[in-house]
Amino acid sequence: MKIISLRSLRTRVIISPFFSDQGLTKKAYLNALASSVDYGAHLLLSFIITPLLVLGLGDYSFGLWQIMGRMVSFLAPAGGRPTHALRSTLARHQSSTDYEQKRSYVGSTFIAWLFFLPGIGIAGGLLAWFSPQLLRVPLGQEWVVRVAAALLLVSLVITNWAAIPRAVLQGENQSYRRMGLSATMVFIGGAFTWIALYFKTGIIGIAAAALLSQILTGLFFFQVVRSFIPWYGVVWPRFDQAREFIGLTGWFLAWDSIQTLMLTSDVIVLGLFTSVEAVTPYTLTKSAPELLISMIAIITIGIAPGLGGILGSGDLKKAAQVRGEIMSVTWLISTSLGSTILLWNHAFINLWVGDSKYAGMIPNLLIVLMVSQLILIRNDASIIDLTLRLKQKVWMGALSLTISIIAASLLVGYFDFGIIGLCLGMMAGRSILSVGYPLLISHFLEIPISSQLRSIIRPLMVTCLIFGSMLITENSAKLTLWPGVRTWIGFFMYAGISGIIVLMISFFTGLTTRQRLSLLRRVEAMRARPQTKRNMIPPAE
Repeated sequence: MKIISLRSLRTRVIISPFFSDQGLTKKAYLNALASSVDYGAHLLLSFIITPLLVLGLGDYSFGLWQIMGRMVSFLAPAGGRPTHALRSTLARHQSSTDYEQKRSYVGSTFIAWLFFLPGIGIAGGLLAWFSPQLLRVPLGQEWVVRVAAALLLVSLVITNWAAIPRAVLQGENQSYRRMGLSATMVFIGGAFTWIALYFKTGIIGIAAAALLSQILTGLFFFQVVRSFIPWYGVVWPRFDQAREFIGLTGWFLAWDSIQTLMLTSDVIVLGLFTSVEAVTPYTLTKSAPELLISMIAIITIGIAPGLGGILGSGDLKKAAQVRGEIMSVTWLISTSLGSTILLWNHAFINLWVGDSKYAGMIPNLLIVLMVSQLILIRNDASIIDLTLRLKQKVWMGALSLTISIIAASLLVGYFDFGIIGLCLGMMAGRSILSVGYPLLISHFLEIPISSQLRSIIRPLMVTCLIFGSMLITENSAKLTLWPGVRTWIGFFMYAGISGIIVLMISFFTGLTTRQRLSLLRRVEAMRARPQTKRNMIPPAE
């Protein structure tokens, strides 16, 4: 008979409730934890690989690689991204036991993927062929750029295919099933990149490494979904069902195109209207602020399937409450991490890749503000996705994107304001969505606009005060000269302590008592023990 020690039993009692999957809050926590593990793997890999890429490729080729990656990502929406529609549809119907219908959703997704495949092939071929002219590469390097672009295009097609089983896991609120294992795939992909750098294969080798990594990732997720989603399979839908799904995919395609341009157009505008070399300090300075986008996306991905189920049940009051909690957590993380980045980003860049790669204090501030604005926009955009009513969202996003690119191009190209003009132009155009999307949410969830306006005054004031304090401190203290931050250990210690302090200040000054209690209850719900079968029996009426 197996004997369990008292210490082992005690450890299981303490830890196991955090990893049980009972209830929407617990599943949201587990999904977010799984995404956090994956993101931590990506972050660690990027931390290690990026300096090697800069060293191995040089400033010009590294900037060229960054721009090519963004240009090819423009084509991602051309693939239709039917997985967005699949994820949101399954989230709305996750409680349904009509498995045949769910399989038909998967079948519709494959049909949509095939439907959009010729478009991405033609667009990608044109981009690969003309990319040397667009990027003004030196003579003799044209075919290097074309081959690398073609490999990135194939990798993109594989990514869209591999996203189908991943979308099923997300829609069924079971993303946590791949916890830890998918992080291993990240490091395997990093090993491929390191091999390409070691053998000095240039951007072609790095693109080939990315392709191989995507193939293995797709096979991995296919195996995971087969293991944990019993109903998973493909049923070819009726013509009218497929047409309806492709129509919904079209709206997701339009939004995905807009979102992709939002995330990547800044680098393209800067590279086209200044120089390829100017992209390097901008992207490196933006590396830490981009952490905010990914961290909030982790939270949103974890909560979205459960919120989709709530919307599907018609409980708008509870949906509005969950949305409020999402925005509270978003503000808390954005303010605490954003202020920490304002204080320590210069020291981080100095340690990581050298002081010359830091864009400057004002660009650093504007990048943090631009990223924070985008995070809030994407939060509401994700919630609107779950309503499956995308028309107004898409048209509003198209207008915002157009104004952003025009304003940024003028400020960078005509007025020569560089990174500062780029950030100001982007924020000016996105302000349309900062106002418009909350109005749409008010309509969909029946939230009074006045309550939304009242709720932003206090957090906004606290954010301004904290950000201002960080700027003054960073400018006067000259933190890069401190002996303690000249090593990674000292840097992370100082940054961690200051981040915790700002987090506590933000929590007690920026949130109301009701908001604080609500978040604490969510934390307690993560720790709550799973109910026994007897407790799960509903009381007699």
